[in-house]
Amino acid sequence: MKVLVATEKPFAKTAVDGIRNIVEKAGYTLALLEKYTDVNDLYKAVADADALIVRSDKVTKEVVAAAQNLKIVVRAGAGFDNLDLAACTERGIVAMNTPGQNSNAVAELALGMMVYMARNQYTPGTGSELKGKKLGIHAYGNVGRLAAHIAKGFGMEVYAFDPFVPADKMKAEGIIPVEKMEDLYSTCHYISLHIPANEQTKKSIGYNLLSRMPKGGCLINTARKEVINEEEIVKAMEERADLKYCADIAPANAEEMKAKFGTRFFATPKKMGAETAEANINAGLAAANQIVKFFQTGDKTFQVNK
Repeated sequence: MKVLVATEKPFAKTAVDGIRNIVEKAGYTLALLEKYTDVNDLYKAVADADALIVRSDKVTKEVVAAAQNLKIVVRAGAGFDNLDLAACTERGIVAMNTPGQNSNAVAELALGMMVYMARNQYTPGTGSELKGKKLGIHAYGNVGRLAAHIAKGFGMEVYAFDPFVPADKMKAEGIIPVEKMEDLYSTCHYISLHIPANEQTKKSIGYNLLSRMPKGGCLINTARKEVINEEEIVKAMEERADLKYCADIAPANAEEMKAKFGTRFFATPKKMGAETAEANINAGLAAANQIVKFFQTGDKTFQVNK
């Protein structure tokens, strides 16, 4: 049984060593394809692989077609929009992600961004404090829950909107649930976005929601840029000089926004949410363990193409 780790941006050595230990202890062979620049190298490497671990590498229908022996692919991370699920399903390949492994890293980044924006990106002048401010968690999943916990340590009052999480559960964790998404935005000084990018959410965050926010409102996006209606965000920020937007991946109009809004806008040049040593290791080891469980017991707990 051959397990291929294909990463344009490699795992840390500690993670690779851990993956190798898990895979070889199970009696399988580990193959590495790191820092590849030609997709043809991936086609060749995956040709005889039974299992595949990737990070942000794209597993397209062409990759699936080249992988004649492939039975399982695991995306080491929470998002899985780099996997062609339809192609995997058609071939009977199980596609998985590793939810929760990067959650703390993303949650810490979200709070760090709030501090950064509250202090005017550390430029001279009077900023503000997070203590006493209202934070709205848009999607109360793994990351949202951790962000809420950290925010309470700052003395923030935390609200959350998530139609898939019972209000009683939120209340039990000290969170104030809201029934309508619009109410979250009209109530909270900070909104932390944790929704996935899908047909229902793409471009769903725009003028209507941002313009509802209280004075000094700040939108923090550590989810996906696809969920933002970028043109509408610009319109809202043009109309209101108090609004701020901070994103963990540059929008297409980042240069325009920086020129227009200065310290009211910030975006990381590349997605940084999972870029910690701990998250890197956790996601890699989780992917390896899930592959071993799948082959040994048929476990499909984290399958995303059901």
